[in-house]
Amino acid sequence: MSGKHFNVHEVGCCIKYFIFGFNIIFWLLGVAFLSVALWAWSEKGVLSNISSITDLGGFDPVWLFLVVGGVMFVLGFAGCIGALRENSFLLKFFSVFLGIIFFLELTAGVLAFVFKDWIKDQLKFFINNNIRAYRDDIDLQNLIDFTQDYWECCGAFGPEDWNLNIYFNCTDTNLSREKCGVPFSCCTKDPAVSKHSIFTLNTHAENEQKTFIHTKGCVPQFEKWLQENLTVVAGIFIGIALLQIFGICLAQNLLSDIEAVRESW
Repeated sequence: MSGKHFNVHEVGCCIKYFIFGFNIIFWLLGVAFLSVALWAWSEKGVLSNISSITDLGGFDPVWLFLVVGGVMFVLGFAGCIGALRENSFLLKFFSVFLGIIFFLELTAGVLAFVFKDWIKDQLKFFINNNIRAYRDDIDLQNLIDFTQDYWECCGAFGPEDWNLNIYFNCTDTNLSREKCGVPFSCCTKDPAVSKHSIFTLNTHAENEQKTFIHTKGCVPQFEKWLQENLTVVAGIFIGIALLQIFGICLAQNLLSDIEAVRESW
């Protein structure tokens, strides 16, 4: 009996397991981000009182971990299971969702360039809103302190912005010991300056303030940092974009192999 040879298509194992391994890393990172966010909320008692989420007037950094972790978890799960089980629906969901994210990032970049003055105003509003809520959330406080210390800045456009906070403003009704002051993260790194003393804006002339605190705002300092590190920032964004395009191409390639195998049955 003569043998017959059939031209049977096979799913590429290299692409299949590469997508699986690539996405399982993102899935594990998503789990880690979600775990950190839930742990932070449990430490603040949010999980036992969900209504406390709306009590914070400013931005809760935990939301960033939740959103990033959630997106990475969903994408990683869809990519892993879709590749391992050769599931067309999950692979299509993975590639389409990744494409939507890429399109949103591209749109945000273009809009940020076109409406940079509006973005600057919104950034000022965002920072000032968080200045008001500085003492309301420990994570927000740590984020503001890190930002002011790293960029050597104070307030959105200057130390006077801290008058918006009820603990630091100079009103007669303010009984806080930090009245007319600024947070310690505004202080200079000069060892001669004691960070354990309360700095008060109304007792120092403007030219004397530079000795004790950073007088530049965080918005102009961020713009300066962005200009100085434009190549690095652009490289990071381009790298992320290429990874997304690479992931979409791999998923589409695997989908084509799966459909070819099914047609050959």
